Parts: sequence; C-alpha cells; structure tokens
Amino acid sequence: MHRFFVDKSLVENNIARITGDDAKHLEKVLRLKAGDTIEVVVGEEHEYLGEIAAMEGNNHQVKLFEHRNIQRESPLNITLYQGLPKSSKMEFIIQKAVELGVARIVPVINKRSVVQLKTSKDQQKKQERWQKIAYEASKQSKRLRIPKITFPVEFNEALNNLSEEVQVVAYEDEKSWGLKDLPFINKNKEPKTLVASIGLWVGPEGGFTQDEIDRIKEKEGYTVALGPRILRTETAGLALIAMMQYESGDLGG
Repeated sequence: MHRFFVDKSLVENNIARITGDDAKHLEKVLRLKAGDTIEVVVGEEHEYLGEIAAMEGNNHQVKLFEHRNIQRESPLNITLYQGLPKSSKMEFIIQKAVELGVARIVPVINKRSVVQLKTSKDQQKKQERWQKIAYEASKQSKRLRIPKITFPVEFNEALNNLSEEVQVVAYEDEKSWGLKDLPFINKNKEPKTLVASIGLWVGPEGGFTQDEIDRIKEKEGYTVALGPRILRTETAGLALIAMMQYESGDLGG
C-alpha cells in the first residue's frame, strides 16, 4: 500500500491534504484515484489508513478512517557519521541506513576523503538529493519518521557538535575489541538495553587517519572490529547499524 507523509498543519477534521510533488506522484505516477486506500503518516508521529476523497489539481483530500498503533521506529537513536565515499555509494548507504532505522546521517569529509564538496552550491545540491532519497526510503520501509541528512561537514566540525551519549567507530586496525565488548551493552537483562542515543562512525575508502581515531577516543569513543574481513565503506556502516539494532531488540533481538 502506498504511503505518504503530511504535516500536521495539513490535517483538519480527519481530512488530510496531499500537495506538491506528492500530489503529482499520487496522480500521475501511481495513478491512484478517488476511493483508493493509502497510508498517511501525520507529523512523523501517527499512522492512518485513509481513503482518497477528492482530487483537485495538486491538492488531494484524504479521509482518515483508521489510526494504526504500530511501533515502526527503533528504541535506539542512531546517528551515522559516514565518511564521504566516491560516486553513488552515498546514495546507496543512505537508502539502506534509512531502511535499517537510523535517525540521522551526517556526511563527513575526512582527511582521506577523495570527494571534496568545497562550494556551498555543491553541498546544497547533494544534500537535497540525499534528503529526497531518505524520504523515498522512509516511505518504502514504512517508517514513521524521515531521517535528517545534514549538509556535508568537515571531520572537526562533526566532532565538535556531538549530541549522542557515546560514539562507536568501525576501525579495521582494532584487534581486541568487538561489539560484544562494549560496556554499555547489557547482556544480562531482557530486553537488551543500550544507551538512548549513539553515534556510529565509518571512514571513507581510505579509512580514518590515526589522528582522527585519537580525537574520537578523546570524546570517549570506542573503536570496534567488525570481524576478520575488511569491509568496504558502503558495507561497514550498514553492518554496524544492523548489529546495534539487533542488540537494541529492534532487529530480531
């Protein structure tokens, strides 16, 4: 069933209005019509079933008739700090990270990043494209919330603006610590408990410099190995997210 997000300001008396590009997509691409049933998420909080009541240009009216109390979001608030990769890898990472339930993605320009978005115009163009991918992935995966994709930031700026309780870094040179060794993962209680919010760090193709690793550790960050094989940047972050979501009880835990 097709899913749409609407702002609270567009809902009155159980009638939601779908406008703009979503309205065009509903009519021209999906070819839905009056009487069809769709899913509507209001204010990234409430999920409804709705029936298309009227279609007027780019302003379609949907009658909300069933509130659905389904827990779609992870109990763990994850921010992915992703070292900026080459080509279209970032689009793939965003799409899959959203499906896995992250709350926010911060594209990071590391010292070894090959891609350098130096102008504000370049950054804005990329951010708008990435946010659209996150929006579509949220609809496809039945999310209640649309993760925020920030503008690309330099490593130092990302590190200086941390808001999560702890930071975990996927680091290929870590030899002794894995996820099971992290002190905030409680293995003796059910359900498993983690901190409320966590930052996950993945380097670009060239990896982190030792100085970058040291600086994250200064912020009480933990470096972890993800196994005996070296994972590509587009694999490492997704594997780390999935492991953390499992520990939180979100993915099969």
